[in-house]
Amino acid sequence: MALASSSFTKMKMLPKLLLFAFLIFQFSLAKIGPPRPNPTITRIRPRPPLIPPCVKLMPRRPKTNPGPLANGATILHITQELKRNITYDPFGYTKTWVGDNYCLFKGFFCDVVPDLNITGLSSIDFSGARFGGQFLNFYRFIRNLPDIAIFHANSNNFSGVIKRNINKLRFLYELDLSNNKFLGGFPGSVLGANKLSFVDFRFNGYNGSVPYRLFNIDTDVLFINNNGFTGTIPAATFGNTPALYVTLAANKFTGPIPPTIGRAWRTLREVLFLKNRLSGCLPFEIGYLVKATVLDASSNIITGPIPKSLGCLFSLQILNLANNHLYGAIPESLCSLPHVYNITLSNNYFTQVGPQCRKLITAQRLHVQGNCLPGFRCQKTATECATFFCKPRSCPRANTFNYVPCKLPAVAAVASVHDMVPPSPRSYAALETPQPLPNRRV
Repeated sequence: MALASSSFTKMKMLPKLLLFAFLIFQFSLAKIGPPRPNPTITRIRPRPPLIPPCVKLMPRRPKTNPGPLANGATILHITQELKRNITYDPFGYTKTWVGDNYCLFKGFFCDVVPDLNITGLSSIDFSGARFGGQFLNFYRFIRNLPDIAIFHANSNNFSGVIKRNINKLRFLYELDLSNNKFLGGFPGSVLGANKLSFVDFRFNGYNGSVPYRLFNIDTDVLFINNNGFTGTIPAATFGNTPALYVTLAANKFTGPIPPTIGRAWRTLREVLFLKNRLSGCLPFEIGYLVKATVLDASSNIITGPIPKSLGCLFSLQILNLANNHLYGAIPESLCSLPHVYNITLSNNYFTQVGPQCRKLITAQRLHVQGNCLPGFRCQKTATECATFFCKPRSCPRANTFNYVPCKLPAVAAVASVHDMVPPSPRSYAALETPQPLPNRRV
C-alpha cells in the first residue's frame, strides 16, 4: 500500500517536474537565444571553376602573335565606334587602338577562350582612364564582347542602360562601373548575370529602392555605396548574401538593419552601413557574425542599447557606431573581444561603462567622447542628456538584448593601441572619393 502511495505521489509530481523543466528551458533560451540561422539559398563553396578541369586548353600565346582571334571583326568595329565617341583621352588609350590585333590595344587583355580554344578578348581595364565624350554607351560596347570575363571601367563617363542580355556573357565574373554617369533605378538586368563574383556600382547616380533579389546574387563583393538609393534594406533577403564585403554606405536607406543579417554568419567579413538614415534598434542577430572583422553603422539615427550578443564577434577588429542615438551601458563583453583594435561609440547617449571598457579607453582603443558618461571628459551637457532621456525609450524584442549566443572569452590583459598591428580593411577603400570626372564634350 505504501509502495502504491509512493508511485501515486511521483505521478502526481510529474506534471510539476515537466513544467519546471520547461521553465528552465525557456530561461536558458532567453539567455542563449535561438541557434544560428542559415540563408534560404544554398551556395557552393569553394566556387566551381569557370573552366571545367577536363577541358584541355592550348597554351597561351604571346600578344604580339596571338594567332586567329575570336570575334575579331565585331570587336574591332565596336572599338572604333567607341574611339570616335571618346573626345577626351588624357592617358592615350585610343591612339593604340589601331590595326587588327586587339591584344595590343591599351586596356585590352587576351587569353584562351575555353569553348573556342583560340585567343580572345578576356578582360578590359579602363580603370581611371577618365574618358570624356557625349555618348559613351557602356552597353553598346560590352554587348559585343562575348568572351569577356572581367570589365573594369571605373572613373570614366560611361552611361546608358544595362540591358537584359548581359547575362549571356557566359564568362563575365567581375563588373566594376563605379564613378561613372549611370542614372535611374538599380540595373535589375545584372541580377541575371549568375557568374558575377565582383559587383561595384558605387559613385553613380542610381536612386530608388534596391530590388530584393540583389542580395541573392552569388557574389563575393557588393559595393553600391555613394548613390541615392532609398527605402529600407530588403529584410527578407539581406541575410542571403554570400558576399564577403558589403558596402551600402552614403545612400539614403531608412528603417532598421534587418535581423536577417545573422544568416550571413558563414561568409560576411566587412559590412558598412554608415551615412544613411537607418533607424530602429540594433538586432541581436549581429552577434552571429563570427567571421566579421569590420562593422560600421555610424552616422545614422540608430537607437537603443548595444546587444550583449556583440560580445560574440570573435573576429571583430573595427566597430564604429558613432553619431547615433544609442544609450545604456557599454557591454563589458564587447570590450573583452580578443582582436578588437578600435571601437568608436562617440556622440551617442551611453551612461555606463565598466572596468574592462575603461581599460580600453585608457589604451585608446575605445572612443566615447560626446556621450553622457559621468566622470569622463568631452561629454554632452547635462541639459542635452536630460532632454534626450525625458522621452520614453524602448525597443521591440527588448528581451533579445540580453542574448549571448556563445561562450564568452575570458577577460584578457588589454594592450595599448600602439602595441597592436593596425588592421587593413578592404571595404573602406570603396568610400574614398575618386577624382571628379571631366565634363569635356568637345
